[in-house]
Amino acid sequence: MRWKVLVSAPYMQPVIENFRPIFGQHGIEIIIPVVHERLDEEELSRWVGDIDGAICGDDRFTERVLQMAPRLKVISKWGTGIDSIDQIACQRLGISVCNTPNAFTDPVADTVLGYVLCFARQIPWMADNVRNGVWLKIPGRALRECTLGVIGVGNIGKAVVRRAIAFGMRVLGNDLLDIPKEFVSETGISMVSNEALLRQSDFISINCTLNSTSHHLISERDFEIMKSTAVIINTARGPIIDEAALVAALKEGLIAGAALDVFEVEPLPDASPLRKMNNVLMAPHNSNSSPEAWERVHWNTINNLVEELRQSEQGAYPVCPK
Repeated sequence: MRWKVLVSAPYMQPVIENFRPIFGQHGIEIIIPVVHERLDEEELSRWVGDIDGAICGDDRFTERVLQMAPRLKVISKWGTGIDSIDQIACQRLGISVCNTPNAFTDPVADTVLGYVLCFARQIPWMADNVRNGVWLKIPGRALRECTLGVIGVGNIGKAVVRRAIAFGMRVLGNDLLDIPKEFVSETGISMVSNEALLRQSDFISINCTLNSTSHHLISERDFEIMKSTAVIINTARGPIIDEAALVAALKEGLIAGAALDVFEVEPLPDASPLRKMNNVLMAPHNSNSSPEAWERVHWNTINNLVEELRQSEQGAYPVCPK
C-alpha cells in the first residue's frame, strides 16, 4: 500500500466493505475511526499525522489540524458543503479539497416541501390528536394561498422554487448573485430584498451555503419583522440561524413555527429548548436521504480522492475546484 486514507464520512462507513476492493486496487490503506456525526478538532488530531488523504463528512479540518498532517494531499468531502474545512489554509499548504456539487438537490428540495405541507395542512398535529383520542379539525391552508420565500436560489433553491410553483404558491427569492433571467421567466419568481422577503412570506426556506456572510444571517431583528404566522425552514446549515434568537422568537410568538434539519450544535443537545416545543419539527441532519444519491456520491467521492492522489504523485496538484 502506498497511500493511507482516513474514511470518516458517516454515510460511507456502513457500506465501506463494498468499496474496499477499489481502494486495494489503487494501493490505498483505509483507516476507519469511530464517528458520532462528525470529528472535532481534537478527535481529528489523533488520526491525521500520517494520512495522505481523507474522505470526510462535516469534520472540523481547521488550520491547526491541517498543520498536524504533513503528508495530507487531498480532502475529498462526501457531499457538497465544505464550510467545515479551512479552504484558505488548504490552498496555502497545497491540499486539494474536492466535493460533489449538486449532490442532494432533489431529496433536500422534497424535504422542504414536505415541511411546508406539514405546517400548511397541520398533518403531524392532527395525527397526534387522533392517536391520542382527540377528534379536532385544525384549520389548514391551501398552498396556493401562501407565499414562500427562498433565501439562496442556487441548485437546491431553484428545485424548491419549481416544486412550490407546481403547488400554485407565490414565490419570492433572495440571493447575493444574479439569478438567470431564463429561470425568473420560467418560474415567475420575484427576486426581492431580504427584508421584503421576510415581511411577506408565510414560509421561509433557508437554502444558502454557510460562509462569513451567512453566519447568523437570520437573527433577532429578522424574526421581529416576520409575520407572526410565518414558519421558517432550515435544511442548509444550522449556524445560518441564530438559534438562541429563534428559540426566543418561538417562545414570544413572533413566528408560528420552525422546521429544522440542521442545528448550531449537532447532535442537538439534550438541554435544547427546541426539543420541548410543539411548534417545531426536527430531523437529525438527514434531508439528503436518498439511496440513489448516496451511491452516486460514494463513487464520486472515491474518484475525486483517487484522481487527486494520482495528480500529487505526478507533482500536479491540486486540481479540484475550491
